[in-house]
Amino acid sequence: MQFGILVNEGPFNHQAADSAYQFCKAAIGKGHTVARVFFYYDGVHNANRLSEPQADDRNVVRRWSELARDHGVDLVVCVAAGLRRGIKDELLAEGFRISGLGQLIEVGIQADRTLTFGD
Repeated sequence: MQFGILVNEGPFNHQAADSAYQFCKAAIGKGHTVARVFFYYDGVHNANRLSEPQADDRNVVRRWSELARDHGVDLVVCVAAGLRRGIKDELLAEGFRISGLGQLIEVGIQADRTLTFGD
């Protein structure tokens, strides 16, 4: 099965980003494909390479980057939501790219299922 994922919450203020990441890992581990993760609203903060959590905390941004690198998952940050929150190309962590809502519509059409994490 091919999944599209929508993440609407930031990495440190809500469980949604962690849940989305864990879902992606589990799905890939079971042989499914995660075609794209689209970060919208405060979810764009998952892409901020300047994020530096404490040493004893999980590094959600790095986890997403590793998922993209190791499994070819397309990580897309909404351009409008990103710019409203100060997230620009030069601040993106490895594996992320900026694009428009068309990328969310496209994965919604192409994927077997699209799941939303966060309000």
